[in-house]
Amino acid sequence: MAVGDELLWEARDKGPRAVPRLRRMAVVAAVLGFVALLFMVEYDVGWVLWVAGAYLAAELAHLGWDRRRVVEARLVDDTGGGGARLRLRHVGGRAGEFDPHRVSGVLVVRDNVDGSATLRLRLSGRRTVFGRPGPPPALMAWRAACPRAHVRDRQAYWGMPGVPD
Repeated sequence: MAVGDELLWEARDKGPRAVPRLRRMAVVAAVLGFVALLFMVEYDVGWVLWVAGAYLAAELAHLGWDRRRVVEARLVDDTGGGGARLRLRHVGGRAGEFDPHRVSGVLVVRDNVDGSATLRLRLSGRRTVFGRPGPPPALMAWRAACPRAHVRDRQAYWGMPGVPD
């Protein structure tokens, strides 16, 4: 069965988002520096260093998690002559190929505010792989690509403020 190259998922933003991260870190550093200068005269400001360290650790953990998110999923032909392979490309540029029969679950979470959707793939014997937000994919393509997977979608649990759900 020749599959060719079929796009199953594509995120809107595929880059590492370095500029917003650096801007956010600069704003937090400026606010902490201002608070430290404000309270330095009368109080001990050692807690500012602890807060800055905790924020830096949280930012590094988020960076590590974000680099493993999927930005593109394609169904491609196997170069070894076998069947089709599922190629997942991550934010960090790493790409991996998997057997589509190993996918045990596909969940598309639709955001009811801006119309985007996020992808969650559950591979058998492995962890859940998360995708960055993108346009909602066609579920029938996922059902055809991964025949053993439980493919479903759902709305997000939050709603738009002021609008009844």
